[in-house]
Formats: sequence, structure tokens, C-alpha cells
Amino acid sequence: MSTASVTLPRWINYGLIPLLNLVVAFLISGFVVWLIGESPLAALSLLIEGAFGSGEGIGFTLYYATSFIFTGLSVAVAIHAGLFNIGSEGQAYIGGLGCALVALALDKYVPWYVTMPIAVIGAGLFGAAWAFIPAFLQAKRGSHIVITTIMFNYIAAALMVYLLVHVLIVPGKMAPETRTFLEGGQLPKLGWIMSLFGAKLGAAPFNVSFIIALLAAWFVWVLVWRSKLGFDMRTLGISPTAADYAGTPRARIIIIAMLLSGALAGMMALNPVMGSSARLQVEFVGGAGFVGIAVSLMGRNHPLGIIFAGILFGVLYQGGDWISFEMPNITREMILVIQGLVILFAGALEYMFRPAMVRIYQQFKRP
Repeated sequence: MSTASVTLPRWINYGLIPLLNLVVAFLISGFVVWLIGESPLAALSLLIEGAFGSGEGIGFTLYYATSFIFTGLSVAVAIHAGLFNIGSEGQAYIGGLGCALVALALDKYVPWYVTMPIAVIGAGLFGAAWAFIPAFLQAKRGSHIVITTIMFNYIAAALMVYLLVHVLIVPGKMAPETRTFLEGGQLPKLGWIMSLFGAKLGAAPFNVSFIIALLAAWFVWVLVWRSKLGFDMRTLGISPTAADYAGTPRARIIIIAMLLSGALAGMMALNPVMGSSARLQVEFVGGAGFVGIAVSLMGRNHPLGIIFAGILFGVLYQGGDWISFEMPNITREMILVIQGLVILFAGALEYMFRPAMVRIYQQFKRP
């Protein structure tokens, strides 16, 4: 019998296998660090120190994690409907346009807590709109969602460069970016959370969008596991034939799932655009849409797992910067190698240990 058809306990599927993948990735990364003449244990210590050694470090870690939670949720919603949305990067880019337009229009007139919900809607609507055409092509014409969403990433990048260079740029400035938002268009920092633990946030841009990301994770949990729409999505994702037999409207579910996925990706822009730089800039997404794929797979497409996986990648980003600062031999490119290894084992090789786990589990389960 194929090991793919064997049902394993949740603590193995969602706990042990991802942990093994992570341990192997770090072991190979440690070997690479050792090859260039540095101590793997010292590098690991610096990684943890950089990510959690100060209030500012924790703030940066959670700031990065916020973006990854949004994009991880985006990928997960699509996967539950049997779709592989590679377009979160472009959808987040266009979502940034949506929230920036809201901030530019309202920051002079209302406080941030009035601007914020409208910006959330704007970012979500723009991200969903960018996902609509690939969704329609998949649902109505059978176009492959991976191809169309990848192409729309490039179109989004080109469109945003044009808008920032020719339309939204501040007159007389060379930098392709909007004006800085006033206080009414900026999301406040969450320094008060750090102060509860006697730490200071410092320069870290950890902001209210983290709370919005947690609420989005709760929403996805309710949607996927506690609603009829979520049941239809999961049915379509597991067995399109069974979904058709049950009368599930395949085209409608595909379009709705992609719209929700695009909206979640678009809301990622709140974090860097309104929470960090307070303006719309070129390349603000910074690859978070692609990292979201690994975050979703490592988190087993479950909101709680995605939160923890997002924090893990936040640790890799912030701790990796600290390593490259304290250990000059470990360059930024080496940090990217380590991040790539984690993505490799969390994504492409996520089930590498599953056959062995199935055999061991069946051996111990026998009377």
C-alpha cells in the first residue's frame, strides 16, 4: 500500500515531520558554515540572539513575520481549493497601491484608526482584483493558474514602476515613491507590547498590522473549517470529481477562493507601506509573496501553523542579518543559502520523511 494513503496522527503530520525537515535544513546549513571556517554553534547562537536578544530584535522578527503570515494565508486559502497561487507577490504589490491611495486621500483629515479599516478594504480589494483575471481564466477557460499568476507578478511590477515614476512620484523628486503619509495614514507601532515585558521596541517597525494578521488567521480558520464555503473549497481541493458529483459549482468556488487569496496577499502591504516606510515605494514586497509559499507548506496550510512558520522565517531574516553583521565571513548571500535550504526542505521536500514515519508508526502500532 502506498504511504501517501496512510493517515498519520496530527502530532506527526503537523509537528514531527516539519520539525525533522527544519532540523535537517539547519544541520546542512551548519555544515556549510563549518566549511567556510566558522562555528555552526556560534552562528546558531547569533541567530537566536539577533532575533530574540532584545526588544528591537523581537520587533524586527515579528515585523517580518507579519508579512509572511499574510502571504502564507493567501497561499493556503488557494491550496485548500486545489489551486497553487504563485501570484501573492504581485497581488501584494497591487494591494500596496490600494492602501496607499486610501492613506494619501485621508491622512490629512482623519486619525489612523479611521484610515486603517478603509485601507484594509482598499488593499484587499486591489489584491483581489489582481487575482480575478487568473481566477477567471482558470475557471472558465482552463488556463493553468500557476502560469497566469506568475505572469501577473511581472505585469504588477511593471505597472507599479510606471505609476511610481510617472503618476504618484512627488514633483521635483528623483526617488520613485509617493509622499510620506501624515500621521493619519500611518499605523502606530506596538511598543507598548514590548514595554509589558520591560523591553524597548527601538527602531523596529513592529506595528498594528501584526494584530490584523492574527485576525486574518482566525478568519481563515473560520472560513475553511467552519463554513459551507470552506467545506466546498476543501471538497474541490481534495477531489474535483467528488465536488462535481455533489453539485459544487466549481467555477464559482475557484473564483471566490482566488479572490480571497488575492485579498489576503493585498493586505500584506499594510505592514511595509503604512506600518514601516509610511509611503509607497518600488519593490516594497521584497519577496514576501514567494516566502509565503514555504510558510504555508511548512505550516501545513493551517492558520496556526502558518503563524509559527511565519515567525520562524522572521527569525531567519532578522537573525540572519545579525549573523552577517557579527560574522563577516558569513555574507548576506550565505544567509540566503540557509533560508533557501529551509524553503527547500519545507516546500519541495516536505514529505521526504513521510514514508519512513509511516513505516515506524505502523511498526509500533502493531499489537
